[in-house]
Amino acid sequence: MLKEWESFYVIVGSSAGALIGLQFVVMTLIADRPEKPTSRLMNALATPTIVHFGAVLLLSSLLSAPWKGTPALAWGLVGFAGVVYSGIVVWRVRSQNEYKPGLEDWIFYVGLPLVAYAVLTVSALLANSHEHGALFGVATAALLLLFDGIHNAWDSVTYHIVMRRQVGRDE
Repeated sequence: MLKEWESFYVIVGSSAGALIGLQFVVMTLIADRPEKPTSRLMNALATPTIVHFGAVLLLSSLLSAPWKGTPALAWGLVGFAGVVYSGIVVWRVRSQNEYKPGLEDWIFYVGLPLVAYAVLTVSALLANSHEHGALFGVATAALLLLFDGIHNAWDSVTYHIVMRRQVGRDE
């Protein structure tokens, strides 16, 4: 059944890989800012975006590999690790004091990724009895992480552009 998903995961994985590269370009540009974000803020809001893109790339690689059967254990471990990581993100967001996150931030930086990783975990548990549905669950989780990462990357870039303009006006 995985053969039918091959082109989907080639597209999704390639997108995640390209977006990881773009994030590195953005971070390089932000490094020249006079007012740099703290490592606490970066760990709370920037690093999770790379982790989510990396999870999509990993899922795409796992599901494109020539397995005999479905790699439910592998994607289940990715899902479980993501649920744990979401808890770490909550702690990091709460422990930084540079930026006060609003409801949208909590939804996109914590809520949606947590849902995606939970879907991955549940899909792995259901894979033996409902393989077709479980594979759609994995695809849903991958797309949710990809689009969430796109939103978060855009949010970060626009935040830094606005901050740069405000710093330029204050000088």
